[in-house]
Amino acid sequence: MTANISLILLKRRCYTHKFTPGPDPDFPYLGEKAFFSFPDSEKWDDDIIAVGGNLSPGMLLSAYEQGIFPWYNPEDPVIWQSPDPRCVIFSGKLHISASMRKIINTGVFEITFDRDFTGVIRGCAETKRRGQGGGTWITADIIEAYTELHRLGWAHSAEASQDGQLAGGCYGVLMGKAFFGESMFSRKSNASKAAFLSLAEKLFKNGLAFVDCQVPTPHLASLGGEEMPRKDFLELLKVYNISRKSAII
Repeated sequence: MTANISLILLKRRCYTHKFTPGPDPDFPYLGEKAFFSFPDSEKWDDDIIAVGGNLSPGMLLSAYEQGIFPWYNPEDPVIWQSPDPRCVIFSGKLHISASMRKIINTGVFEITFDRDFTGVIRGCAETKRRGQGGGTWITADIIEAYTELHRLGWAHSAEASQDGQLAGGCYGVLMGKAFFGESMFSRKSNASKAAFLSLAEKLFKNGLAFVDCQVPTPHLASLGGEEMPRKDFLELLKVYNISRKSAII
């Protein structure tokens, strides 16, 4: 089902519409099978692709199929972004250092998958990060939306626990042969890295083609992340037929 509705599309330079923070309460709820068409990628001239709408399952899944994800501050409306360049880790390129391999293999952390999605996403929300002024982009609306995606089988988490307590983890969206990483957190040194590397290694063994890490950073580069132009990333989605119709690995 394709949603016959329109989204107010504004670039960074022309915020002329008055928005309220967060999802638009008047925007229609799109169920898991609904499809929303964002602007054609040939018209993109910014990381920000669109503004407005909501975080319903159909909206989120449509965004990932088109190389877009929500990323905004609590005081903003929903902002849909597609960074250029993009950061990707390909199958066979994941780098696990000797020290991290030892941490994973010796059981410093108990690694589990999808055992505590709520704990992981809340842990990510509570983590203070440089450049965010002590705040977080993972709002209550984001938590609710991705928890629903988890319930539907699209969003997944990896947990690193120590002495029965959640020490770190990561979460993202799995669609076909792509995993779209969203966030990670640590309460103990190396916990998030152990969770992410264990999840990525497991997915690659199961046939995953790549992990989308969104924005390039030196940390992601150390794990095997590669920069690529956005247009190449969008082509990658086509090559691997990344959509809700793809078989989930």
